[in-house]
Order: sequence, then C-alpha cells, then structure tokens
Amino acid sequence: MKYEKIQAPKGVSEYAPPLSAAFEWVRSSLIAPAKLAGYQLMELPVFEDTALFSRGVGESTDVVSKEMYTFEDRGGRSITLRPEGTAGVMRAVIEKGLDRGQLPVKVWYSGQFFRAERPQAGRYRQFYQVGIEAIGLDDPAIDAEVIAIADQGFKAIGLRNYRLEITSLGDSQSRAAHRVDLLKFIAKLDLDEATSARAAINPLRLFDDKRPEMKEAMQGAPLLLDYLSPESLANFTQVKKYLDQMDIAYEVNPRMVRGLDYYTGTTFEFIHADLGAQSGIGGGGRYDGLMEILGGQSLSGIGFGLGVDRALLAAQAEGAIKEDQFTSDLFIIPLGDNQKSDALFIATQLRAAGIRTEIAFGDRALKGAMKAADKSGSRYVVIIGDSEVASGIVELKRMSDGTTTSVKISELQKALIGAL
Repeated sequence: MKYEKIQAPKGVSEYAPPLSAAFEWVRSSLIAPAKLAGYQLMELPVFEDTALFSRGVGESTDVVSKEMYTFEDRGGRSITLRPEGTAGVMRAVIEKGLDRGQLPVKVWYSGQFFRAERPQAGRYRQFYQVGIEAIGLDDPAIDAEVIAIADQGFKAIGLRNYRLEITSLGDSQSRAAHRVDLLKFIAKLDLDEATSARAAINPLRLFDDKRPEMKEAMQGAPLLLDYLSPESLANFTQVKKYLDQMDIAYEVNPRMVRGLDYYTGTTFEFIHADLGAQSGIGGGGRYDGLMEILGGQSLSGIGFGLGVDRALLAAQAEGAIKEDQFTSDLFIIPLGDNQKSDALFIATQLRAAGIRTEIAFGDRALKGAMKAADKSGSRYVVIIGDSEVASGIVELKRMSDGTTTSVKISELQKALIGAL
C-alpha cells in the first residue's frame, strides 16, 4: 500500500535547517535585552479557557470575533489556542500571586500563537512571538524602558529600516470625554450592520478599520490625543522626554489604536518599510484595568509582543543575516575507526570551549568527506589519520581560500579561538 504524503496545515510557519538557525538567532537576539534588564521567563500554556481572551482581549476585536481557534474539549469546556500573550501572563500572575510580592513583576515569554487569518507573506495562522510584561507600577520610565528593550532587540539583529510610532490612549477620563464626541461623529456615517455593532462596543475600533472607504470616512473624526486629561498628557510628555534622552527616534501617530481592546495610555508599534502590507514587526502598550477585568487587583501594566517571523523577514530584506553566520567553525575528518575516537575526544573538548565542531561520519572516502565539509559551510577543516595521530600535528585548512596551517593537536583549541 502506498501512503500519501502528509503536509503541514496551510498558513503554519515552520523552520527547518538551514533557515531554522537564523530563526533561532533572531528569537534569542530579540529577547536578550529583556534578560539584561532583569525580566524572567514565564512559560505559558498554548491553550486557555476561552473566557480569558473574550473578556481580556475584547469582544469587539477581530481577534475575538473572527480569528480565534476555539473548540470544546472532552469535558465540554470551551478552549482557545492563545492568539496573544498578555492575557495569559496576567492570568498566571494572578493565579500564582506574583502581584502580591515585589513590584513590578517583570517577565518575558516566547512561543507559538494562533489566529485564523488568511495566510500571506508575513501573516500566518501559527506564528511566533517574544514578549515582555512589566506589571504593578504606573511609571512613565517603565513605559520608556519597555519601548527601549524592543528597540534594542531590533537593533541587535541588525535592523535599520524601521520606525517607531507612539501615541497615548489616555485614562478613563480621557476616553470618556472623547467617546461622547466620537459617537456623535460616527452617528453621521452610513455604516453597515457589522461595523455599527463593533462601534457600539468600542468606537475606537473604527480607526483600525483597513477598508479604504472607512479610512476616508474617519478622516475628520475627533482624535483621542486631543482629549487627554492633564495627568495623561503629563505622562505621555514624560515618556517622550525619556525616549528623547535615550536617542530613540519616534513619530506620534494620533490614529493608532492597535488590535486589542485592553490598551490604555502609552501605545506603540514598530513598522518596517520593506515588508509591504504586513509591515508591523512588533508593538504593545499599557493596559491599566486588565488585571481587574480578569479577577485580580487593580494594577497597571505595560508590555510588548515582537513578531519573530516578521523580524526574520525584515533581517533578510535588509541583508542583516549572513549565510556563514550559523555554520560550524571546524569540520573534523577521521580516516579510520581508530581516528574516530580521537575525533570524538577532540570535538568534545572544542565544543566545551564554545567552538562549533562537526565530525564526518559514515566511513566516507576522503574526497567525499571533503565535499561534505564544503557543503556544511564550516569555516575550517582538519584531517586526522595515522600520521597526524603519530606526529600530534594536523593541517588546519581555511575553507574560504584553502590556506593551511600546521597546528599541534594539543594547541588546536587555542589556534581556532585566535583564528575565529
């Protein structure tokens, strides 16, 4: 019987060698600045109670109304594959009682997220993010630090062709005053039933409508930035001051809403010019009130989610990733069974020193082993035969130009560290 091949589901982002090495590097580089700033790992489940997202993310959002993967488990419970990270982090903080200890709670996370979207370049049904959350203090300096950490992550992978857009969605007083005038404006528009229903739940959602006719209709709408309370305005002004002091360039975008209902106060997004329609590579903001909505204390928080898939695409578009960046440093070719023991011993020592070392397995002839070394992309190669073992000396060959250097086996580690 001949079986048909099974393929990955449509719209799933997955990474196999050699691209997986670049993906891993992008992911670790994006989160490295957060670790240096004292953020600790929060490992979360990939599925949660559906109510966590419907209540926390917001019924009016496309994420909840159109994009969630929701199903009933065997116990009859409604379960949803996580579409974003903040709500899950907040649930865990409340459940573990972290909000009753030292504040702010500073955590980072990474992993797969799921949205039932139409697949296209840079938009997937399963995608990868890294994120951070700082929970418990309402301080403009924390807002600035969170933005700076994201900016440092993008710089760490060599990105240059991006911009940072920021705004403030204000406090409850600001939004209440703005809502009155915004609803008056919306009442004059000729909206379809679905859009009217969405506006009734959260009129700000109309600023996020991507349809050209809606963009045009909302051109004259009152802007929340003009309704900020004195406290919100002072807070936003201070955030901008901190960013200026850190030399982080930004543009104020008064029409920014973001796709989730929990955002308040400082809100931001990073846009990359080379990615076309899916240009957002990461963003976030403050979410005062979210913890209370999820059954916890009335504590403030701010965080971000950065798209690993899109950051990788951006790095490729800018030529920030070099092919030899993720290849081995040394390829060892043993010429017989006896030499395999020597090769394994040498490789173990070199790997312990952080030198990426491969061995030619499979009893290949020298010519075939050299071809394997070349295809591996390894920067250097050594051959170990009877004569090399007897003399204690190997020829270290640089693959880029064929230059060879005689090196004592006992000093191979030192020579490689110097060469690399």
